[in-house]
Amino acid sequence: MKILVITDNARVLKEKKNLDKIFDQYGKVAYCYSDNNLELKKMLKKENAFFSINLKNLPSFIFDFDLIISWHCKQLFPKTLIQNVRCINIHPGYNPYNRGWFPQVFSILNKKPCGVTIHEIDEHLDHGKIIAQKEVPQEKYYTSKSYYDRIIETEFQLFQECADKILKGIYQPFFPHDEGNLNLRSDFNQLLQIELNEVGTFESFIDRLRALSFEGYDNAYFFDEKGKKIYVELKLKCSDNDS
Repeated sequence: MKILVITDNARVLKEKKNLDKIFDQYGKVAYCYSDNNLELKKMLKKENAFFSINLKNLPSFIFDFDLIISWHCKQLFPKTLIQNVRCINIHPGYNPYNRGWFPQVFSILNKKPCGVTIHEIDEHLDHGKIIAQKEVPQEKYYTSKSYYDRIIETEFQLFQECADKILKGIYQPFFPHDEGNLNLRSDFNQLLQIELNEVGTFESFIDRLRALSFEGYDNAYFFDEKGKKIYVELKLKCSDNDS
């Protein structure tokens, strides 16, 4: 069996040795990332274990794989690929809620469930039949980053639990109970600018800021009276040290 993992997430690639222990029981595995991911390309330029790929210009060898796993891949899978190769997605969201970009951000704001979904890939974004999923409950002291970290840990746990069924193809997938909702990058971008004269509750303001607080990224901002952009990040700490 030939397996291909396509990811744009550095954490997934760092877990290669642990993932290999699972995959090696079933066949040969290869790892790649999106060709336009310049950050990973720079990071991995001396790593021979990984290569880049552009799914808009499908290389012929990709059809030689028996299973392709999208694990935080930022490219859409073309119809010709999903019709000819079994393709599944490991998605950091609880389908059908908040499909698409940054599920944990929108779950903080709209209170819909979040977690991990492993599903078959179809022609729509985060939409195919569900193979397995696990919800990650939210706490008021979670920022986008801390919530995301818990979701990522759950991804590895859920995949390990389901690996045998997934790799053997003996699972029974099911359709989501409804279409749910879809968020795009443009929806996220509309959240970033804070209007200083906006009226609301402290709860709504805290939720907005913690949803946009992701260490290492400048997200939420406002403009001061001189037109200077000021970035805002919220830090939260739980009294029981569970944060």
